[in-house]
Amino acid sequence: MNKLYNFFLVSDSTGETLDRIFLAIKAQFPKFNYKIHHFAFMRTSAQTAQLMEKCKETENPIILYTLVEKQTTNHIINECKSKSIPCFGILDHIIPDFEKIFKTKASHVPSGQHALNKEYYKKIEAMQFTLAHDDGQKLDTAVDADIIILGVSRTSKTPTSIYLGERGYKVSNIPLVLHQELPEAVFNSKAVKIGLTIETGRLTDIRKTRINILNDKKSSTYTDQPTIDNEIKESKKMFHSRQIPIIDVTRKSVEETAASIIKIYEITKK
Repeated sequence: MNKLYNFFLVSDSTGETLDRIFLAIKAQFPKFNYKIHHFAFMRTSAQTAQLMEKCKETENPIILYTLVEKQTTNHIINECKSKSIPCFGILDHIIPDFEKIFKTKASHVPSGQHALNKEYYKKIEAMQFTLAHDDGQKLDTAVDADIIILGVSRTSKTPTSIYLGERGYKVSNIPLVLHQELPEAVFNSKAVKIGLTIETGRLTDIRKTRINILNDKKSSTYTDQPTIDNEIKESKKMFHSRQIPIIDVTRKSVEETAASIIKIYEITKK
C-alpha cells in the first residue's frame, strides 16, 4: 500500500477510545501508510467546519468518530456524504442497541466516562499508591496493595504497575536482587503476588540498551549473561517455592501482561 491515508480521529472527549481502536485497526493492516489528525472535544459547528476544511486539504481522508451529541454527529455525517469522505461512528450502533436492552434512553452527555465520581477518585488514589510504591519503595506499606509485582530488574514492572494503577488497582512493584531476602510480610500480605520473568538473551539486550542510552556505569555483572541467567533462575525458584503465579514477559506488551495479571487477580479474589 503506497497511498497515504489521513485519519481524522474525532471525539467529543479526550479521544482515548479512538486511539485504542486505531491501534487495533493498524495491527490488522501493518503495511499501510497513514497520518493521524486528532480533533478532541469536538462540540461546536465552528470546530466541525474546521474539521471538514482540513479534510478537504488532505488526500484520502478517513474520519473515525466517537460523538454522542446528535446534532454534531449528523452534521459530520452529512458533510462526509456530500464530499464522499469515508466516515465511521464507533458508537453509532452500540448505543442504540443498549438502549433497547436497557429499555431506557442514553444520556448523550459528552465525557461521561470522565465524571468526577467515586470511581474516578478511587482511580486517582490507586495511581498515587502505585507511584509511591514503585521499585521497592515504602516496603512497610507495600502490603496494603491489591497486587504486588515481583521480578528482576528490567522486566517491565514499573510500566505494568502504572498501567494497572490507571485501571484502579493499587500496585507495589518490588525488584528481586540476588542474595537479598524480602520481608516475610510481603509474602504474608493479602495482596495478589505476581512473578514476572523473561528470557535471558532478551533481558541481556534490554539491559545493555539501557546502559548505552543512559551512559550508565553500572557494574559489569548487570549485563553479564551468566549472572542474568542466575538471577532469573533464582527468581523462578522463589516463585515456585512461594506458589506465586509466573508471567513470561519476553514477547508480551505491557497491556498483555497487565491483562494476564488482572485475570489472575479476578480468579484469586473469587
